[in-house]
Amino acid sequence: MAQTFDLLLKSGTVVNQDGEGVRNIGVTAGRIAALDVPDDASAGEVIDCKGLHILPGVIDTQVHFREPGLTHKEDLETGSRSAVMGGVTAVFEMPNTNPLTITEETFTAKINAAHHRMHCDFAFFIGGTRENYRDLPELERAPGCSGVKVFIGSSTGSLLVEDDDGLRHILSAIRRRASFHAEDEYRLNERKNLRIEGDPRSHPVWRDEMAALIATKRLVGIAREYGKRIHVLHISTKEEIAYLRDHKDVATCEATPHHLTLAAPECYERLGTRAQMNPPVRDATHREAIWQGISQGIVDVLGSDHAPHTLDEKGKTYPASPSGMTGVQTLVPIMLDHVNAGRLSLARFVDLSSAGPARIFNIACKGRIAAGYDADFTVVDMKRSETIRNEDNASRAGWTPYDGVKVKGWPVGTFVRGRRVMWQGELVAASGGEPVRFMETLKP
Repeated sequence: MAQTFDLLLKSGTVVNQDGEGVRNIGVTAGRIAALDVPDDASAGEVIDCKGLHILPGVIDTQVHFREPGLTHKEDLETGSRSAVMGGVTAVFEMPNTNPLTITEETFTAKINAAHHRMHCDFAFFIGGTRENYRDLPELERAPGCSGVKVFIGSSTGSLLVEDDDGLRHILSAIRRRASFHAEDEYRLNERKNLRIEGDPRSHPVWRDEMAALIATKRLVGIAREYGKRIHVLHISTKEEIAYLRDHKDVATCEATPHHLTLAAPECYERLGTRAQMNPPVRDATHREAIWQGISQGIVDVLGSDHAPHTLDEKGKTYPASPSGMTGVQTLVPIMLDHVNAGRLSLARFVDLSSAGPARIFNIACKGRIAAGYDADFTVVDMKRSETIRNEDNASRAGWTPYDGVKVKGWPVGTFVRGRRVMWQGELVAASGGEPVRFMETLKP
């Protein structure tokens, strides 16, 4: 008797931890029921994926969706719509909102605001502060919490713990891996006079390589002192890549598409403040070192650092202009274009965008295409060429630094727990996002 499933993906090239090959995938009740399903199996929905690649659902581990408090830039619904339109099935959202996500009350409010309103699955970081460090051991174990996030250097919002004593309080208290924006605030303050009004090319001069390296070294030292695990976000320098190579026992790290794609000074001359990020996009020698970090396995995950601002805000004269750009919708196509250009393999992209996040954050039942796992899939056409355009970006901000860029490799389908959410550029299902589950938050 033929097997029956809720959903059957047929004849797609599955890219997974065990290699790449044409397979049929059967899905029941939102979970992967079986791989290598016979062709005569039946299902309520059958989708022919011949000629397409089926990847484990892409997990973007750093986005800023601006809700609450800054929803004129983005909110949980619009940000997650942008995510699924770009093939992203789950996101980790940051705590520098207004009010800050630093208490049980503000965290729970975000979970409630996101449930079945966001289009993809979600987790939220708790912001670490000098005041809440005693509460962090309980807060970091809340269902839907991706861990603690700390800003060592100031960026958008008012979260900041710049001193070693504050970092010691936080790292001594927590048990899970914590994530860090690592720029040394003391050095940033010393060098503010190096900013040149009206010239965003001075942004990486002000927030220089040493600001990043000093903070990362301080962080690794304190992590070793307390035997804790840390995750360094948005690596931007060759110095950090060289340093973290020798500290992989305590430190994982993230690279972003913009640090792998753009380079100074050209990006500032072409895009102006739209290329302004914290930490900054630097010259091509740093970009190539981050690619070396990808090829050598030093970089563990990709995150978009989607950080939208309106065009009016970005149009302010530097340095009054805010740092940040959209990125969640372009993460997959930009990186697939790099795959097609031979800069990394498709298997390495899967490791960076799904298996890697699952591994370092202890995500339950995501990150692999395996029986019993959530049926999260990013379906891509590796041969399809498209031009990225502002008008296609679903973010409320409505712009992308890659406007007009032609790429090869394109997301054509987004499946979240067996639900086809996006197909061929159309949103095809109502929002149904739920909290990501973590091994360390599976409370009885």
